[in-house]
Amino acid sequence: MIEVRNLTKRYGANKALANLNFSVEEGDILGFLGPNGAGKTTTMNIITGYLSATSGTVSVDGFDVLENPYDVKSRIGYLPEQPPLYQDMTVKEYLYFMYELKRVSLPREKHLEEICELVQLNDVYSRLIKNLSKGYRQRVGLAQALLGNPPVLILDEPTVGLDPKQIIEIRNLIKQLGKKHTVILSSHILSEVQAVCNRIIVIHKGTIVADGTSESLSKDITSDRRLTVRVAGPRDKVYKTLRELPGVQKAEESGEKEPGIYEFVLEGKAGVDVRRTLFSRLSERNWPIMGLKTAELNLEDIFLSLTENSAEKEGDEYAGNL
Repeated sequence: MIEVRNLTKRYGANKALANLNFSVEEGDILGFLGPNGAGKTTTMNIITGYLSATSGTVSVDGFDVLENPYDVKSRIGYLPEQPPLYQDMTVKEYLYFMYELKRVSLPREKHLEEICELVQLNDVYSRLIKNLSKGYRQRVGLAQALLGNPPVLILDEPTVGLDPKQIIEIRNLIKQLGKKHTVILSSHILSEVQAVCNRIIVIHKGTIVADGTSESLSKDITSDRRLTVRVAGPRDKVYKTLRELPGVQKAEESGEKEPGIYEFVLEGKAGVDVRRTLFSRLSERNWPIMGLKTAELNLEDIFLSLTENSAEKEGDEYAGNL
């Protein structure tokens, strides 16, 4: 659906984007993750045609952004970080105005009714936008992005400034939109991306440092296989059994978490899954497993590891050039 090839953007001597390459398939909900200033919004603006690239190409549904700008824009619904709302218009007046501005050909009343029902604007349809909460204004911005039923939605920081309840509502709405649209969601909020997206691209200082699911990125960063297990049994005997378990190279005790229940962290050898052996040995001794989970890296760990590694490489390259 979207193809980005060798995308570069310079502002004078500053390179905001450096040879970005990625594609987005139809039906993906792609999380574009990075710290402030990483190049997320610049990339969004180039894809939508609001900004030109220094070099490289972008195509949407087979249409080049530079050669066929109208075809591209008609296929994209864009919600910028600050939605372009006219405060003195009612929601109805604003959507009528945007409907005409975008030259939407679908039957107006029916189309707007469907959108307002989807984004839950019916209760405020006749109210002035300036009197709406931040959450409802964000919904109005989403409504204008959906005008014309574009196959691609690009959402730049869609939950900034919302309260926890509003964030959950917008997240659920984005998941629902992802069933009928290809979605690119830009954010620097880690939990946001992990909760909504089925794929993540991490960008740092204008370059892509990772691309995949949070699970695959975790496996790429560390080959460690760690398990946290809670066992009801005699502490010392359980600890000795776990240390001697085939495939376990390290075992640590984390203390008594409940009366008579102790927690241990196991580190397995590379490529070895010790869960079956663990269950077998403990069941033979009638020591119930009260909890078991893999100690995978969360998205925050992944993000910090990727960006720190990127910074270290830049430092090494700089030192090598001295």
